[in-house]
Amino acid sequence: MVSKRAQRKIEHIQHALSTGQQRSNGLDDVTFVHQSLPNLSVDDINLSSNVGELSLSSPLFINAMTGGGGEDTVIINEALAKAAAETKIAVAVGSQMSAIKDSSERPSYEIMRKVNSKGIILANLGSEATVDQAKTAIDMIEANALQIHINVVQELVMPEGDRDFTNAIKRIENIVKNVKVPVIVKEVGFGMNREVASHLAEIGVSAIDVGGFGGTNFSKIENMRREQVLSYFNSWGISTAASIAEVKHGQHDMSIIGSGGIQHSLDVAKAIGLGASAVGVAGYFLKIFIEKGYDELVQEIKQIHTDLTYIMTALGVKTIKGLQEAPLVISGNTHHWLNERGIETSSYSRR
Repeated sequence: MVSKRAQRKIEHIQHALSTGQQRSNGLDDVTFVHQSLPNLSVDDINLSSNVGELSLSSPLFINAMTGGGGEDTVIINEALAKAAAETKIAVAVGSQMSAIKDSSERPSYEIMRKVNSKGIILANLGSEATVDQAKTAIDMIEANALQIHINVVQELVMPEGDRDFTNAIKRIENIVKNVKVPVIVKEVGFGMNREVASHLAEIGVSAIDVGGFGGTNFSKIENMRREQVLSYFNSWGISTAASIAEVKHGQHDMSIIGSGGIQHSLDVAKAIGLGASAVGVAGYFLKIFIEKGYDELVQEIKQIHTDLTYIMTALGVKTIKGLQEAPLVISGNTHHWLNERGIETSSYSRR
């Protein structure tokens, strides 16, 4: 008998694949300034990066997707963890609350550490979690860090979702103070503004995953599960590009993870150029695995690494830090949004 929570996880996967992703993450508004004399070789490029206290061999990682959906999610998470191990990138699990509430769901998460014993794996819980639940989630997969996801709009649209979001910042602060691994706060597809980022920095959060609008649309997914559709939330949020720039300009020293509709290597490069230290990909990788299989997933990750190396060579930058400082021009809706929010886009083009 499949639990209601497990069934919901399976429905999320099915609806995520059917709704797909639109090119609405704002990254098409970003153009790098070409360098005709880069004065370096492809062999000079170093893709390693740091996110808070985490040292990564690549800025690319497989972002939180699923878990707690029975055997189907065991198969998916095993493949994702194996792909991460083979390509030496980090990987995050989906929310572990289902396994905390029902121990029979633990295998769909524990499989990740079993097949990726030495890799960097991120645990994941919602902002409703207690300190004890956070410790359980971390121990369950011997996690290197904990993602706490915030998804107010998804919960509001979800028929059985939460309706009370008071004191979330206090719960997050309590977790930060009482766990032994770095804490990353992650939005789930609706973007992050600089004011929220400042509050999170003040309580000691290690990094922010902006989870910008333009990727998997959880409002649309939950609306597919509703009788009365809340359509006004389907276009709600801050784009990935605008979110990264907002957080970067509000918290210069905060590590930023760019995510939300990342689909190829140029998206990765642009997210880093705007200020991200790492870039998370979820829906795009899930679609490749489901439709084309494990080997194609691994090949795609390797190809993104190759292409990112070529892009950095063309821009004349050897490191991820150098890519963060490469000049770029912002146009369109992203330019308008940032200037209305008091962020001078010329700071990117004239550096």
